[in-house]
Amino acid sequence: MHLVDNRQSDPVESVEQLADYFQRGCKPRSQWRIGTEHEMIGVYARGPDIGRAPAYAGDRGIAAIFDSFAARGWKPVSEGDNVIALVCSGAQMTFEPGGQLEHALRPLNHADELTASMAKNVAQVAEPSARLGLAWLSAGFRPFGRLEDVPWMPKRRYEIMREYMPTRGALAHEMMKRTATVQVNLDFSDTDDAGSQFRCAMGISSFLTAIYANSPVVDGQLAGYQSYRSRVWLDTDPDRCGLLPFAFEDVDVFRAYTEWALDVPLFFVHRGDYRRAPGFTFRRFMREGFQGERATMDDWALHLSTLFPETRLKTYMELRGCDTGSFEMIAALGVLASGLLYDEEGRRQAIALTAGLSFAERVDLQREVPRGGLSTPVGRTGRTVGDIARDLLMIAAEGVARREPGELRYLDPVRQIVEEKRTQADQLIDLWRAKQGDLPALIRGMAYPGLNGELAVGAPPALAGC
Repeated sequence: MHLVDNRQSDPVESVEQLADYFQRGCKPRSQWRIGTEHEMIGVYARGPDIGRAPAYAGDRGIAAIFDSFAARGWKPVSEGDNVIALVCSGAQMTFEPGGQLEHALRPLNHADELTASMAKNVAQVAEPSARLGLAWLSAGFRPFGRLEDVPWMPKRRYEIMREYMPTRGALAHEMMKRTATVQVNLDFSDTDDAGSQFRCAMGISSFLTAIYANSPVVDGQLAGYQSYRSRVWLDTDPDRCGLLPFAFEDVDVFRAYTEWALDVPLFFVHRGDYRRAPGFTFRRFMREGFQGERATMDDWALHLSTLFPETRLKTYMELRGCDTGSFEMIAALGVLASGLLYDEEGRRQAIALTAGLSFAERVDLQREVPRGGLSTPVGRTGRTVGDIARDLLMIAAEGVARREPGELRYLDPVRQIVEEKRTQADQLIDLWRAKQGDLPALIRGMAYPGLNGELAVGAPPALAGC
């Protein structure tokens, strides 16, 4: 999430100044950390609204959840009369356009710290959710209801995006209102290191999508997909989504990413409020200005937050290609990614696994994985995504063993999926077939532990504040 600061930084004078923005994130290896952001899909677990998405306002809405967090010391971030986010010691909680609850955990050094932080946040969500009858589902796509049943959240930038994005992709509103993802955020040391990590991350994206597939249900029916969430992203906005060809070329990644981002149309410019900027690119904004305003570095940071490639570059790197899933899989993602990207030998081997694929074959793979999952053929290699996923897991485990051997246990749920070739999507398909028509049972089966919307037996636990 990008929180807008109304104070404006110095005007942008050159493309080099924009490329240097990424240098701000460079850190020595000793300071590298791992952050995660995960989204959860909320539904009413009881009463006449069972299965429906919560609105923002009202006694049983998202705002009531936020009120509970504010009472524990989280600092509210408001837009007009609405609280749109809360912050606490480097962590953030906000909502996506369809009310998906997003947790951005504070970047940490070790997986044990990350899971403890996640458990604390979950405990804080559990009590108000149970009072309101809200359950939070482990799924990459909202399984119940239709698109028009999901209320829009009151955030100004979403108003502009909801108007613009359908002009670029037929499934843009589906992405905004009904998808849920988990991403991992990683550090880099310099331009060369960032370029190598970026190449690795882009190269493994489709394989992570298959491993983390968890969205087979659409409009209350099995849709024939392992990851319908990733299918939706294919028809969202070709200007700002997908794979980027320069990731696989010998380039200065900071400069190449800058040149690409300069020509992606702006959603808006922020000066106290959001001003629509249809058809305006940042390159044109920098050259001509916009409504009497000059482009600044704050504008650049905001624009970068509106780009959605499979791997996104800011002052850190975001791997974005996974369906949200179980807490165990969320915790595993940071460990898996660090074994592949933070370990130089692991990174080299992961890059080599797909080095023979052309860019066209990578794009084809990205388009086939949402339906085929682990069984998807990989180019002309004679291998499947599942075959290469098994190799990636082995490489990652060796990398973790060199970096943090005590964290190897976090890879166990990924290992089970890769070895058995049964994804979270397959488990959800089994649940759906077994409980179809029994909405309470489906919600209980899909809900995160402790977040099924039911009141706990006995006195509620004493919860720590912010």
